[in-house]
Amino acid sequence: MRKEPATIRIARWSATHPWSAIGLWGAFVLLCLFLGGAAGTNNISDEESGVRESGRAGRIVASGHFGSKPEESVLITPKSGDELDERAATSAAADVARRMKALDGVASVGKPVANPRGTAMLVPVTMRGDPETADKRIQPLLDQSAAAEEAHPGLRIEQVGTGSTAKGLTETLGEDFKRAEYISLPMTLLILLCVFGTLIAAGVPVALALSAVGAGIGLSSLTSHLMPATSSASSVILLMGMAVGVDYSLFYLKREREERQKGANHRDAIEIAARTSGHTVVVSGVTVIVSMAGLYLAQEATFASLATGSIIVVAVAVLASLTVLPALLAKLGRWLDRPKVPFLWRLTLRSGESKLWPALLRPALVRPALTLLVSVGALVLLALPALDMKLKQPGSDDLSRDIPVVRAMDRLAEEFPSKGTVHQVAVRAPAREAGQVRKALDGLVQRTAESRLFAHDQKPAVRESADRRVHTVDVGTPFTPKSEGARSSLEALRAWLPHAVGQVPDAEYGVGGKVAQGVDFTGHLEERLPWVVGFVLLLTFGMMAVIFRSVAIALSAIVLNLLSAAAAFGVLVAVFQHTWAENLLDFRSSGAVVAWLPLFLFVVLFGLSMDYHVFVVSRIREAAEAGMPTKDAVRDGITRSAGVVTSAAVVMVGVFSIFGTLSMVEFKQLGVGLAVAILIDAVVIRVFVLPALMAVLGSWNWWPAAIRRRRAKGVPSGREGGGAVRRPDPVTMQLTVAEPAQYAQVAQGTYGAQEPGRYEPYAYQDPYAQQQTQQPQSQQYEPYAYQQPQQPYVNEQPYPQHAQLPYQQTQYQQAQYRQPQQYEPNPSPQHPGQRPYHRTTRPDQQE
Repeated sequence: MRKEPATIRIARWSATHPWSAIGLWGAFVLLCLFLGGAAGTNNISDEESGVRESGRAGRIVASGHFGSKPEESVLITPKSGDELDERAATSAAADVARRMKALDGVASVGKPVANPRGTAMLVPVTMRGDPETADKRIQPLLDQSAAAEEAHPGLRIEQVGTGSTAKGLTETLGEDFKRAEYISLPMTLLILLCVFGTLIAAGVPVALALSAVGAGIGLSSLTSHLMPATSSASSVILLMGMAVGVDYSLFYLKREREERQKGANHRDAIEIAARTSGHTVVVSGVTVIVSMAGLYLAQEATFASLATGSIIVVAVAVLASLTVLPALLAKLGRWLDRPKVPFLWRLTLRSGESKLWPALLRPALVRPALTLLVSVGALVLLALPALDMKLKQPGSDDLSRDIPVVRAMDRLAEEFPSKGTVHQVAVRAPAREAGQVRKALDGLVQRTAESRLFAHDQKPAVRESADRRVHTVDVGTPFTPKSEGARSSLEALRAWLPHAVGQVPDAEYGVGGKVAQGVDFTGHLEERLPWVVGFVLLLTFGMMAVIFRSVAIALSAIVLNLLSAAAAFGVLVAVFQHTWAENLLDFRSSGAVVAWLPLFLFVVLFGLSMDYHVFVVSRIREAAEAGMPTKDAVRDGITRSAGVVTSAAVVMVGVFSIFGTLSMVEFKQLGVGLAVAILIDAVVIRVFVLPALMAVLGSWNWWPAAIRRRRAKGVPSGREGGGAVRRPDPVTMQLTVAEPAQYAQVAQGTYGAQEPGRYEPYAYQDPYAQQQTQQPQSQQYEPYAYQQPQQPYVNEQPYPQHAQLPYQQTQYQQAQYRQPQQYEPNPSPQHPGQRPYHRTTRPDQQE
């Protein structure tokens, strides 16, 4: 006997031991949170995050153990914009220095420095303690700066530095994220209320998704001690966890409810959902995990951290759907449909097939080639702007100017360019060569003083490590980080540095800083992109080919997901590389897309799109295995899955769109890119491109394997091109194509009851058999077969006596399904209110 799938065995155990399953899951989540909180998070350091020359420069500086302390700059400028009163500015600077020296958190205060134009004055302040926690200790300094400004009304006194900048950005961006969280959860719950019509059913997916996010964050903190985590890892875990957690629970819940509406009890409905949707959840989860694993090939610490966090939370979401969700469904029972939202509840119970989806699918199924050509052409047009995609790392240029500290940073960079965009030159050599290294760097500094590419308000100072092995110097430039001038100054430094220190024996050197990191990071991603994309495509193709036993399905999945991703990239470029949407989305265009976004978006979108693809194609394959021709199977599979896919897509689009309202441009681009891609995938791909492509391919969809049709023993069957099922004509005994296909299923026995309370999916709902189900048990017949109401079958032309008919009709015997339009009403005096049907023509006489 064939062993049952693990998803069914797990669901059965959970359903029969619900409190044990729920308790184990709760203990698991709490344990993850406790261990993660106790271990803490090991964040990526500067020497671990860099790549290429800037990464080498960062590692050289870190090896010098300079013991950097948080530094603050107090900027004094006139409020009116006129020339700075030198006497008033000097008095204010002395007042600031006096106030700062009185604070315990201040290590030292430098001498006031005026810029060459005499329009501003700067007071350098060095704090005590770790720079990583400076934002939590900066408030006393900010209070003293504000008090000094009140004491000198004509002057603007602002503070910019390690702690003040981090605090200002954290407060603003933190409020953004809080607002996003407050909006996303109610929005998700409201959408699920529209899907299920009951509060408990809507709350179950949200609760499971949140528990998966909590466990994922705890496990991510633990794994960070093996693979350091980036600061944005928790945001990505929240994003991915809510997306897949809600989706997987939604798939499972909708299938369980569908089976209950067909007549199955709770236990049987759970097992059917485990066999179908549970299997789909496993496949989808593995597909997303494989896609995210491609980020490891980027060979960059930030991407490795994001991949680890995403893989963990997706695996936890799959585990939750397979284990605790069946237990919740079994324990809740009828309470799952409580409390009901009156209007929404009635909408979710509407009987009959939806008219919307068949109408939307009609062009793809009636004229598949034309629909495929038009829809693919539209996606290609959307993707065309992606050919002009420019990549740049985000910087201060991308921050909203509504943030006070950002405006202060702009004024500081304008008045003191050496404090704005800075290149960091680092050299490591044997201690005995320290003098020669210093001499070489002094020559380099002198050369920068003669170039207009560099700032001249302050002379760069060379720093030397305690062991005299490492020397660094910061060289400022008067250009913004993303400007061509900043890039040109970087290229000049990298060209001059080898000539300056090339003669020093055993010297290592490099130029780092924000500009260098952005240039190197972009170049590194462009180099690694083919490896990541190739890995994702190859493994996804292999998985889809194995799962569906079809090379055609695997190839079509790859092509369709590439189309949707390319179209999303085109929209992303059209929106963010130009200025027409600036007022709409409240951002300033930098003329480029954030460097890390395309690679990350590709991997995430490929995983999430495959999630939907697997679900939809699985339903189509179920219908095809039940005996439907390809077009009918496509129509049935997409129509039955449309509600689930649309609901999941609406949830994702809503959540991702909220990210488009955040202040940071990278999150805006991430939110818009994900929302557009999911929308394209759910609407254009699933409604037009996929059904049209499968209709064109016909039986080739399942190549090289063939669909295994399910049929009753002893019933002859065959196939026509396109997967149509043939059956013997009851008069001529010749094989003819069944029309329509779903009626042939009754003849083959595929829609009959397999065991009490459980039916095969896609059961044909016979409108004429529904009346019989209300009769006493002794008068009911086999389900889903045409029932002749207590009247022998009457035919004007009886069958030949010598024919051995497998479908011969008797009074209480399951019969071949007759199409309603082949009968005429014939009132029966013996049975008032019931109208048996009298056949007027034989099947071979039909037009």
